[in-house]
Amino acid sequence: MADAPDKPVYLLTGSDRPKIETALTRLRKHFVAESIDVASALDTSGESAVALCNAGSLFGDTRLVVIEDVDGRRDGDGRRKGGWKAADVEAVGAYLTSPAPGSVLALVGEDVKKTTALWKACAKAGRVLEFAVVKKSLQAWVAEQFRQRGAHAEPEATLALIQLVGDDPHSLAAEVDKLVTWAAGEPIGEREVEALVAPVAELPVYELTEAWAARDAARALDVSETTFERESRQRRDIAPRLAGALGGHLTRLRSVKRLAEQGIGSKEAAERLKLNPFYAAKLFTQAESFSAEELHDAVVRLAELDGALKGQSRLAPDLEIQRALVDLTRRPGTARAP
Repeated sequence: MADAPDKPVYLLTGSDRPKIETALTRLRKHFVAESIDVASALDTSGESAVALCNAGSLFGDTRLVVIEDVDGRRDGDGRRKGGWKAADVEAVGAYLTSPAPGSVLALVGEDVKKTTALWKACAKAGRVLEFAVVKKSLQAWVAEQFRQRGAHAEPEATLALIQLVGDDPHSLAAEVDKLVTWAAGEPIGEREVEALVAPVAELPVYELTEAWAARDAARALDVSETTFERESRQRRDIAPRLAGALGGHLTRLRSVKRLAEQGIGSKEAAERLKLNPFYAAKLFTQAESFSAEELHDAVVRLAELDGALKGQSRLAPDLEIQRALVDLTRRPGTARAP
């Protein structure tokens, strides 16, 4: 995108919003500000976008029309709504068979698929730029954001940032900017991230599982209550997700426990289980604090929790979660709560 645009249309898509914004900034530099139109597909049809392209510019020979949200925008529940329909894409596709010579159309979406008519039309008439962040490489991506800004963040800090903010690259980049400004050249650790970053991720599971590994019942209960309070959904809807997260973590704990007993280290285990190496090392540390029998008992307890959440108990789902946490964090040899 550093070279002058020579295509009538550019489709920019992917989860790496910071890179998309960088590409748009570079594209804008080739046009005078007065000849740039920016609109959203949420309220601008395909026909209207075509009309903007055909309108020409009074301030130069070329015109840039940027249409955001072509595949809609996520609502509070994470569902994508709005965006262009088939008729809108058809209008743009027809325009691209004979585009206005003085106009460049830039279409922006988060998750435009290669199989869609819009992708195919843009690839045929212009250029598609996909900037995606692979979730399994998200921690490395965050670390790179710190490096690009001349800052050093410890691995614990990058992981904590993801756990607190979630996997949205745009939000992560904004928090990286804030942390780098505050650090003023000093190293950034987990403590600084936890102190400065407001938790917005839907499910801070790592805090819960670390409290579990530390057998800190009070902390586990506090984290679970914070989770219930933070989310907009009903508690009865959150409880199964929380139970599922605990179950998934337990499965990984048992897997690394078995591998450790076979003499396999965390790095090799990470490759076998397709886990982030840093996360795998944390799992190994946590697994050391549990015996195989305790992990087996945890499987039984979580199975009981699953049954309770599916109607075998008259207690509220959030209370069942908290009762299970008390049992999971109790020390060996102590009696289980009635």
